[in-house]
Amino acid sequence: MKIVHLNGEYLPIDEARVPVNDRGYLFADGVYEVTPAYRGRLFRWDRHLDRMRRGLAAIEIGYDAAALREVKEELLARNGLTGVPVAYVYVQVTRGIAPRTHAFPNPPVPPSIYGFANEYLRPTRERWEEGYDAVTVPDQRWARADIKAIALLPNVLAQQAAVNAGVNDAIFVRDGVALEGSHANLFAVFDGVLTTAPRSNYILHGVTREFVIELADALGIPVEERAIQIGELRAADEVFLSGTTTEVRPLVEIDGAAIADGKVGQVSRALFDRFLEVVSGD
Repeated sequence: MKIVHLNGEYLPIDEARVPVNDRGYLFADGVYEVTPAYRGRLFRWDRHLDRMRRGLAAIEIGYDAAALREVKEELLARNGLTGVPVAYVYVQVTRGIAPRTHAFPNPPVPPSIYGFANEYLRPTRERWEEGYDAVTVPDQRWARADIKAIALLPNVLAQQAAVNAGVNDAIFVRDGVALEGSHANLFAVFDGVLTTAPRSNYILHGVTREFVIELADALGIPVEERAIQIGELRAADEVFLSGTTTEVRPLVEIDGAAIADGKVGQVSRALFDRFLEVVSGD
């Protein structure tokens, strides 16, 4: 049975209980982080830690997130995931347990910590080479998408729109600009230039996004961070998504129309190949 972490305890998931007055349950008042682990080694933990620290500071929860490394490694070990090719560890921190009122508890209460780990089953290369499809949806998120908040209702609705349309992913569009996927960052290729939305409060500052940009630099692929108009996106040479549980996922169709020739492009393939080499230790 899966073992989870809850407020300092490791216990079977069926025994984990969260009080109804937890502000994460009442208000989605908290942040989370998902860290990949390749054969038991947390990948870019320092970058994930920095992002969680920024999120905790932004919403004024006092907690030393450095302690989560031990929690994440223990979850991998207790769930027998240290030897699998890819796993991921989810941990969230909420403001804690207090009677329901909008303002912060005064005096502050201890934050609540919950975490779990799962194996990530990467798609076969044959499936990856088929490519994926997506629909565009209006971006209804709040204006701090850079905070990895547990309040994900717009993301849920966007991904359900993809399910309803019979496709794999959804892409958020705000004021005619394609920003990112429902749970991944967005890249496009125009005349050999890898292009992605600039870091701002309207996108998540993805750790995998940053890694992909570094890989592109190392491979000599030009990178430009700028706004991508939705019409421009549909005319791109290549489009792909990046994320912890997405890695590099090529899109070959958006809103029912093929991207270029409807096949996975060479830039996407080169970046994914190098991605796999690095995370596998080669």
